[in-house]
Amino acid sequence: MTSRCFGNGVGKEFYADYHDNEWGVPIHCDFKLFELLILEGAQAGLSWELILKKRRAYRELFLQFDPKKVAAMSDEKLDQLKENSRIIRNRQKIYAARQNARVFLKIQQEFDSFDTYLWKYVEGRPLVNKWHTLSEVPCETPMSREISKDLKNRGMAFVGPTILYSYLQAVGVVDDHLVSCWKREG
Repeated sequence: MTSRCFGNGVGKEFYADYHDNEWGVPIHCDFKLFELLILEGAQAGLSWELILKKRRAYRELFLQFDPKKVAAMSDEKLDQLKENSRIIRNRQKIYAARQNARVFLKIQQEFDSFDTYLWKYVEGRPLVNKWHTLSEVPCETPMSREISKDLKNRGMAFVGPTILYSYLQAVGVVDDHLVSCWKREG
């Protein structure tokens, strides 16, 4: 069996695929950065596995995560999403997607891209940790607290330090693959 950080269980092949092909891979595409920001916010208090299973519906219902289109979604459209069981039907999370899209666009204007804004925190290079067990991996860090505070000050929601740390892991700003993981070999 391939040694990986997570996704080894029976029936978790989709989770193993996420680990093997996405988690911790540096992302520099603003559309993808926006998608994962919204999905991480939707995940708050829930499991990432649940969100991955609903990801296709999120892409469809949130207009392929085009921040301009999401920012323009009407209250009526957002209220309709609350009735759709294919996504998390939490009003605050649904409305946060639009609010976060609007802030995301402002950050793009200020920094030329969200990618530039985000990756400046690590000077453009992933922060590679050397954890031996998942229990060593922190839930938040000074960097996730700093970015969280800045995004909240700009008006984003569902971007607390724990959510932000998961986001930084997901988009490869932080590489928390365990030292025993096969992804360390590549």
